[in-house]
Formats: sequence, C-alpha cells, structure tokens
Amino acid sequence: MTNFNWSYSSLKQYLNCPKQYQEIRVLKNFTTQDTPQTIYGKEVHKALEDYVRDKVELAKNYERFKEVVDELISIPGDKYCEHEMALDKNKLPCDFNNDNRWVRGIVDLLIIDGDTAYIIDYKTGSNRYPDPKQLRLMALMTFAHFPQVNKVKGGLLFLMKNSFLAEEYERKSIEDSWDKFTQPLTRLSQSYESNIWMANPTPLCKYCPVKSCDFNKT
Repeated sequence: MTNFNWSYSSLKQYLNCPKQYQEIRVLKNFTTQDTPQTIYGKEVHKALEDYVRDKVELAKNYERFKEVVDELISIPGDKYCEHEMALDKNKLPCDFNNDNRWVRGIVDLLIIDGDTAYIIDYKTGSNRYPDPKQLRLMALMTFAHFPQVNKVKGGLLFLMKNSFLAEEYERKSIEDSWDKFTQPLTRLSQSYESNIWMANPTPLCKYCPVKSCDFNKT
C-alpha cells in the first residue's frame, strides 16, 4: 500500500471528491477557507472544552448547551477534552505528530471509566444526515491507546437540535471495525499509485475552493 497518512476528515474528503482531495492535500494548490458555520463550530468546541476541563463559565450565547453537557460531566471516569490520538501502520499508539503516523484523530470528549469508554463528538450542524463512522475510528484508536477498555459507548451530540445518535463498540469486534475502512482506504491508495484523481461533480461544486476545476463554475 502507498505510504500516506489519513484522518477521518481527509478520507471523507477523498470519497466526496478525489480531485478536491488531490488539489488541497496532495498538491496543496488550494486551501479550505472557514465559513461562518465552521467558525461558530470551532468557537462552540472551545467553549465546551474550557467548561468541561477548566470549569470556565459558558458565555450567555452558549448557556443553552449547559444542561446536556452537565449530563456528560456527571458520567464517572477520567475526562479528556479534545484528546489527540494516533496510530502507526501496525495500529499501535504513537505520538499525534509522529512523522510515521498512519492515522490520527481528535475526540471532543473522551471519558475512561474502568473497562468502559465514552466518546462524544459535538456537532453544531444539522442532524439530517448523521455520519457515525468517525466514532468507529475513534473507538478503534481508544482500544489501542487504552488497553483496559473493552467497550466504547459513542455518540454524535447535535447541540443545535438537542439530539443524540448513540453507537456502541466492543474490543472483540476490532477486526470487523477495521474492515469497514478497507475498501475506501484501498481506493485512496490506488489513487496515489495511479495518480488518477477523478472529480465528482455535484451541485456543491460552486462552493469548492478548487477554482481550477472544470466543474467549478463560480
């Protein structure tokens, strides 16, 4: 397999449009610009991180999230906010910024309580098309970094919608979970090897930062 590293967001970007992935992540011809929505999301994540970790009072416009976050804080166990994890090609823990890392990711809130872990991913967008696959990847990294953990209870917390999508993973199913990523990672590897990066035109092309693409008509 070609030598590359990945995260869930980079793999998702590739699956959405290989051409965009190449232009931004391989050739670095373009960068992704923040939008008002992504800026707000980052601000909320920072506010909740400070509230959970350091008990910093939430700003008035974020107080609406206090009740649900307090429920998470009440879960027993050691709490890690914006916790960075990475694995090498042998799926063993390594430093987040290790040059030889294979995959890495950040958990918004990780709680370790004996042999059970809780993974929470804060979402400030819509819950119309929930995508829990990132939880599966973070569960796999949690199993690697915390060998005492045998069960991971994960969830996508849609803050603006006050909804929660729950998932559960067990150590005994690690290989099955990794298999879920085999096909997309094989496709990504093949693109690196062949240097073929096909565009995937959609109505969202006009918002893409890759202005050189024939499908970007802005």
